[in-house]
Amino acid sequence: MSTLQQLDRTEPQLAEKNSGYKSPLYQMTQTTPTCLWNDSASIEELTYSIEHGGVGATCNPVIVVGVLKKEMAAWRDRIRALVNEMPTATEDQIGWQVVKEISMKAAGLLEPIFEQQKGKNGRLSIQTDPRLYRDTKSIVEQAIEFSQLAPNIIVKIPVTRAGLPAIEEATYRGVSINATVSFTLPQAIAVAEAVERGLKRREQEGKGISTMGPVCTIMVGRIDDWLKAVAEKENITTDPGYFEWAGVAVFKKAYQIYQERGYRIRLLSAAFRNHMHWSEFIGGDVVISPPYAWQVRYNASDIPVVPRIDKPVDPKIIDELSKKFIDFRRAYTEDGLSAETFDSFGPTRRTLRQFIAGCGDLGAIIRDFMLPE
Repeated sequence: MSTLQQLDRTEPQLAEKNSGYKSPLYQMTQTTPTCLWNDSASIEELTYSIEHGGVGATCNPVIVVGVLKKEMAAWRDRIRALVNEMPTATEDQIGWQVVKEISMKAAGLLEPIFEQQKGKNGRLSIQTDPRLYRDTKSIVEQAIEFSQLAPNIIVKIPVTRAGLPAIEEATYRGVSINATVSFTLPQAIAVAEAVERGLKRREQEGKGISTMGPVCTIMVGRIDDWLKAVAEKENITTDPGYFEWAGVAVFKKAYQIYQERGYRIRLLSAAFRNHMHWSEFIGGDVVISPPYAWQVRYNASDIPVVPRIDKPVDPKIIDELSKKFIDFRRAYTEDGLSAETFDSFGPTRRTLRQFIAGCGDLGAIIRDFMLPE
């Protein structure tokens, strides 16, 4: 690891570094360029992650529903206060205010890391409203609004047909973006190119980019899930273990291309389904963002913390998946999807439905405060 990478490392808040035991995730964050972000804005879960080397977190309505179910005692009075402070607001408007406040609280916990690492990490990632996925202008406006909640905010924008130009424009406006609803090599490359265009526009106008820290998520587990669903629907038989490598193969190929082309954006692994969605990416200048439960599982494991990012996926697995699944070929091939077809890709439709449903679930929780029995 280079001297610069060593200087970028942030010490955990608690004393694991002084104990004899070093958890696998802590080892990874201290001995490789690979960073750990927490896939939740729960303060309890984020604190655990930071103790084990975590330097980032994320928030969206689905996550907030989980936070409220687990930590309602900490938020009940504030939600009641918001209902009174916003007498004409809908449950949706109050719900998004709760999303913002939970995000800001988590951002505060990460701000010292953000300052130490000069914007590369220490960020709280907040998702734009998934219902805006077809509206470039509204996505950009909300991205700018969210970026002003705290100095260390990074804003999630979906990699849809309308989201792609929003990524470029938000980047140009100085917003660090986290591209989400992203599963494929074509999406990852399109995001990297959009970010490069935005950064170059800023540079041409003499605007700063030194503290920006964009990332592109690949939801590795969701491409695995989709191929399993297709196999079930279309009665396709293959080695069941092969499915677990689909997202890994896409991520590794995208990483190789990012390195070759020098894109100024990092990849982020999300949607964890097995340990390879962590262990196979160790050693890369990437972010892994597992939920708390997966972090606990990884830290309890005996999986060796060794670099594997450059170890290729078995060509037999790639050949088999490519032969039997057109959607794997589309995900794994640079020109397998066009921006015009991002929205119709199976995992995109599935994920947007889940994220949009999360808005409804959050609204239902808020409604119970507005209309008590």
